[in-house]
Amino acid sequence: MVEKLIIEIEQEMINLLDNMQMEELHKVLLKKFQGLVFSDEANNKNLENEKIDYCIMFICAKRVEGCSEKSIKYYKSTISNVLKVLDKPVKHITTEDLRGYLAEYYKKSNCTKVSIDNIRRILSTFFSWLEDENYILKSPVRRIHKIKTGKIVKEIYTDENLEVMRDNCKEIRDLAIIDLLNSTGMRVGELVKLNIADIDFNERECIVEGKGDKQRKVYFDAKTKIHLQNYIKSREDNNKALFVSLIQPHNRLNISGVEIRMRNLGKKLNINKVHPHKFRRTLATRAIDKGMPIEQVQHLLGHQKIDTTLQYAMVNQNNVKISHRKYIG
Repeated sequence: MVEKLIIEIEQEMINLLDNMQMEELHKVLLKKFQGLVFSDEANNKNLENEKIDYCIMFICAKRVEGCSEKSIKYYKSTISNVLKVLDKPVKHITTEDLRGYLAEYYKKSNCTKVSIDNIRRILSTFFSWLEDENYILKSPVRRIHKIKTGKIVKEIYTDENLEVMRDNCKEIRDLAIIDLLNSTGMRVGELVKLNIADIDFNERECIVEGKGDKQRKVYFDAKTKIHLQNYIKSREDNNKALFVSLIQPHNRLNISGVEIRMRNLGKKLNINKVHPHKFRRTLATRAIDKGMPIEQVQHLLGHQKIDTTLQYAMVNQNNVKISHRKYIG
């Protein structure tokens, strides 16, 4: 209890004292409080409210910064679960507490190291924000380093996969979706937001709204143009959305609708892991293999960091071999 009280006093004084003064204050508090015993009753009071308040303030800050509701939901559930399990004031959470939580979570949930590192990353963001806002003296996540994860080679669609999917689309809408995803590399969330008016058929381009409400231009090929035009002409509804459901009242197609459609098509054709995001990875890999500068691929996909683009694309080993002979000998 004494240690916790000292931490709270230091937190209150952090904005008034420099590092040397804080060190002297720490020594004085240790000396004066030595041997004293306090009741835990005051410390436990409003513990639950404190945990909720910090979490709510952080979520509000993230919402103001423009985080998507999906990300905010992930932040909130992860942080709330940690605070519930640790069951102690936020200011008293230590590095050892968080290491223990991550180790126990990994053991019990049987999840991947990638998932554990995602939790670590969210906790780092949360406690760094608390530190920046002067709610805590120092983030306890600072000494918890990035968790090493094995590199998994993710699949892309082969040319044969794409042609088989195209040939087996019974609905012209699905054919247009496959071609648009394949030629632009847009996210499925960007696809379902598109309206007919957003498509510039003359320039074969459209503006999509990506993460953080950022807009960018994407481009499609002649084949996609023809299939899109054929699909729009076949429509009998007045919905402004580019893609709508097949049954009345023909509402705007949502993300899950596209994912389910792609997954069912993959099962029918015995193609492994057919989902919208795989088109995005396929485009990045194909573009880099054909010599497109990585910076342009980054812009095309709407990535903020080039490292993300590099994670998407797999470099063809044959191209590495040819480049070695060309540049090295």
